[in-house]
Amino acid sequence: MARTITFCWGSALLFIYFVGFFLTPGEAALKTYQFDVKVTNVSRLCHSKPIVTVNGMFPGPTVYAREGDTLVVNVTNHAKYNMSIHWHGLKQYRNGWADGPAYITQCPIKTGHSYTYNITITGQRGTLWWHAHIFWLRATVYGAIVIMPKQGEGFPFPQPYREANIVLGEWWNNDVEEVVKQGNKKGLPPNMSDAHTINGKPGPLFPCSEKHTYALEVEQGKTYLLRIINAALNDELFFAIAGHNLTVVEIDAVYTKPFTTQAILIAPGQTTNVLVPATQAPGRYFMAARPFMDAPVSVDNKTATAILQYKGIPNSVQPVLPQLPAPNNTAFALNYDDNLRSLNTAQFPANVPLKVDRHLFYTIGLGINPCPTCLNGTQLTASLNNITFVMPKIGLLQAHFFNTKGVFTTDFPDRPPTSFNFTGAPLTANLGTKQGTRLSKIAFNSTVELVLQDTNLLTVESHPFHLHGYNFFIVGSGIGNFDPKKDPATFNLVDPPERNTVGVPTGGWTAIRFRADNPGVWFMHCHLELHTSWGLKTAFVVENGKDTDHSVMPPPKDLPPC
Repeated sequence: MARTITFCWGSALLFIYFVGFFLTPGEAALKTYQFDVKVTNVSRLCHSKPIVTVNGMFPGPTVYAREGDTLVVNVTNHAKYNMSIHWHGLKQYRNGWADGPAYITQCPIKTGHSYTYNITITGQRGTLWWHAHIFWLRATVYGAIVIMPKQGEGFPFPQPYREANIVLGEWWNNDVEEVVKQGNKKGLPPNMSDAHTINGKPGPLFPCSEKHTYALEVEQGKTYLLRIINAALNDELFFAIAGHNLTVVEIDAVYTKPFTTQAILIAPGQTTNVLVPATQAPGRYFMAARPFMDAPVSVDNKTATAILQYKGIPNSVQPVLPQLPAPNNTAFALNYDDNLRSLNTAQFPANVPLKVDRHLFYTIGLGINPCPTCLNGTQLTASLNNITFVMPKIGLLQAHFFNTKGVFTTDFPDRPPTSFNFTGAPLTANLGTKQGTRLSKIAFNSTVELVLQDTNLLTVESHPFHLHGYNFFIVGSGIGNFDPKKDPATFNLVDPPERNTVGVPTGGWTAIRFRADNPGVWFMHCHLELHTSWGLKTAFVVENGKDTDHSVMPPPKDLPPC
């Protein structure tokens, strides 16, 4: 029988190891957390402003658990905004009610109300994260999820001496929701962020930031595991440590074949675990993050820094900056992604679907639609297969479970309405899109291959796509237009990387495969918050299996009302 355990945030990591003395190998525990969503005054870059936080922390508290544990997180909303929390990458078998995206699997938690997320962690271990999933509130409402292996099981790589979370983010000097409103009034993108951050701190390259710098102390000769999370809203990021190599051992809570690199590329929504041997001359070394953008699109190109500091070295020693790839270094980005491979061992197999029941082809496009309330009379928009997703007024999972009519349709097309040279010269005519809450129905336990194709409608751009409720295998990718006759022959069906968020290359395509064994309504969207808010999203309705054990569970009694 699982035992109830509550602990304070500061000693959480010690607690994980402490609990091991009382649980026999394989015994699951019940981990309870209280998340109080409230407004807290925070100062960065010589500006002070109120931000939405969890428990007054920025970033929010780390959630610790073991594979097989049950998480019970009670979220109480004291802020003026409606709130929902998404547990990014947790598969939530049959339990979309705990997934968190507002108006997809739940209605938001209103001010003064609570909702308890009940999550059983099945077959997963590694680094994931949680974040607000409504409006742009994940700008400040986010934190790490660290899932340790089961008792008695170690890592499939050398045991690190210690570990640390490195959470990359963005910072706006002004209220983020107001910034977005100003952009929407114009029908244009809102102002970009004023800084990037590492663990909520921009580092000493920014004004008023000497005390807003994260530092990690290391000992000479020891090896450290860094759990890196990209919580930024709109930027893919390079990350590197001056003078130190990074050995990638896990992505999106899936072990990989280790490979060593001077820098990593990490898209919004993704996590990457790296081993860092502290074998350089004792000193102070900058950890640094800055954007990757190989399209003609404006980004916040400033560099956030933190410090890797060897024990005994005084703070007066000036840190060294790493050589990050150039912001538009496409070759590095493509080569880095090519190096990612699933571990694919007997203990951690890569169960790639070899036979495909359903072939889907989705084009990613930008567009322009009329907007009577916008200053320009038009607004930029985004679409999949030329459909801009319209958010419903009640949760899609509720509508599906209770068979409520008129909320959504299941006629999302398997292919775009028109075929054209997707990645040729920029297309600037006929940029209107269709609008609707249109979903795709998928048979339970069927296998799906989805090709995501970037297009040059207005411009090409890289898009990180996240699928809720599932991991998928990235079996292929390329630059240009996907060729259904030639490209499948190049697919990796042996040890492709397994993730929950994939970057579709600028002016290219990515092919993913997954088995639809998790019934429910599962959101799929670009993890660039700007594009999601413009409608670059859809959802899959995965049908129930033949019995109750393979069907969506009934909703909890405290599911927030609409």
